[in-house]
Amino acid sequence: MGFLARIHPENPQQKQLESIAKILQDGGVAIIPTDTVYAMACSSASVKGLDKMTKIKGRDFGNAKFSFVFEDLSHLSAYTKQFDTSTYKLLKRALPGPYTFIMESSNALSKLFKNKKKTIGIRVPHNKITQQLAQFVGAPLAVTSFHIDDDILEYSTNAELIFEEMKDAVDVVIDGGVCTLTPSTIIDLTGNSPEVIREGLGSLDVLN
Repeated sequence: MGFLARIHPENPQQKQLESIAKILQDGGVAIIPTDTVYAMACSSASVKGLDKMTKIKGRDFGNAKFSFVFEDLSHLSAYTKQFDTSTYKLLKRALPGPYTFIMESSNALSKLFKNKKKTIGIRVPHNKITQQLAQFVGAPLAVTSFHIDDDILEYSTNAELIFEEMKDAVDVVIDGGVCTLTPSTIIDLTGNSPEVIREGLGSLDVLN
């Protein structure tokens, strides 16, 4: 059974995050806060963790849809194909923030997913817990949504209620305060110009 870890959103306890990072490095799965909704996460470097997370979602590993959470923009080049200056400026304007950018993935990512992944969803949430957790894990976090079968919307914003529902499936639920119900804005950068796939919490003003 998993456990509930209460971590201060503005001043995260380093030792707690290091302990949780070790769990993820060893193939564990966590529920984490972001700057939008709570999400399910594992280390992108752990095939065991990726496999466990896809099974929780009831998906095949090769067909699973993840976004990758980075602590900052400095490690993107290992996971994406080379991009131009205008794209970099857009990422700098928008991140950290409530956006998911779809970009062409590197060969390294294709190998991990057995050549089925041509694109990657990039996230740098404006959330200290998540950014520092990615730093301690030493690899981007693979994140995905999770679904609780209940009509009470509060379940997906309140970590204690999430824990009651998910404690038998995941290794840890991080309580970093109340999150929103609004997901990130998704912008596709694989074409000639940015294309808005989903308008969420992030303002479209970053495109201007």
